[in-house]
Amino acid sequence: MDPWRHSTAGIRVALRVTPRGGRDGIDGIETLADGRCVMKVRVRAIAEGGEANRAVTELLAKALGVPKAKVRLLSGATSRLKQVAVEGDPNSLGEALRILTSAKL
Repeated sequence: MDPWRHSTAGIRVALRVTPRGGRDGIDGIETLADGRCVMKVRVRAIAEGGEANRAVTELLAKALGVPKAKVRLLSGATSRLKQVAVEGDPNSLGEALRILTSAKL
């Protein structure tokens, strides 16, 4: 099961973010205790003043090859579990995420 959902404007991605993770990167897919799937992401930024959230959106934009303005936080601003929307072609974005996470499984 994928941690992203297609929509007409792009995709929504469920994330589990590790701030101060030592590096910026996508670490694959994880199934939480409640059965939900999330994409694991780590960033070097600290979780203060929205720095980690900014780093997450920049990381996803760079990894997916979209402008930073096309990636926005939907929920979880103060939580490790977040929902992010990425605007663009849902099929190509989903395939890019599949490739990014498959190398980490």
